[in-house]
Amino acid sequence: MTQTLLAPDVPADHDSILDGALAAFLDFGVRRTSMTEIARRSGISPATLYRRFSQKSDVVAAVGLREAQRMLAHLDEIVDISATPLEQLTQVHLTVTEQLRGNDLLHRVLATEPETVLPKLTIDAEPILEIGSGYLSAFLTRLQSEGHIPPYDVRPVADCLTRLAQSEVLTPSKDPLTTDEARAFVRDHLAPFIRLSPEGAPR
Repeated sequence: MTQTLLAPDVPADHDSILDGALAAFLDFGVRRTSMTEIARRSGISPATLYRRFSQKSDVVAAVGLREAQRMLAHLDEIVDISATPLEQLTQVHLTVTEQLRGNDLLHRVLATEPETVLPKLTIDAEPILEIGSGYLSAFLTRLQSEGHIPPYDVRPVADCLTRLAQSEVLTPSKDPLTTDEARAFVRDHLAPFIRLSPEGAPR
């Protein structure tokens, strides 16, 4: 397993702060969690916390970004690049859907205090959307380099797919597709959208 090194400008206690914040958000919700509680759970003083993050909204944003990065790291573990392109696309779709539906923090804050989190998922969502779009752009570019989809600008396609996932977060389906139905959806709709044929050859 490759060890992830912190960038030079990221404090060594960064992850412990976000761990403490996440635990507090799950227990109390975002609105009722104070910076003092985050500092206590992180094992640092409030003064140190304020040196790292000037306000609680910055901590909320950082936790959200890390959750998105963790989702993409999990995708890297799940997606089998030796599988057919259609199966890889299906693995991406199924895994993202599963992770969005199973994210405890999202469920809690959307159910109990949507006014706190909705700005981070809508008007202030660009940093998170860029992470998802960047991952999908790289995924599609790799399929192009392997000859599975034709050359085209993948950025608007990746952006559209990312915003589809954003929509699932904001307005989750009350009648989600079964695994078989989701696989059929990928085959019949997502694959043609990225111009991937069922056989994996460019359209």
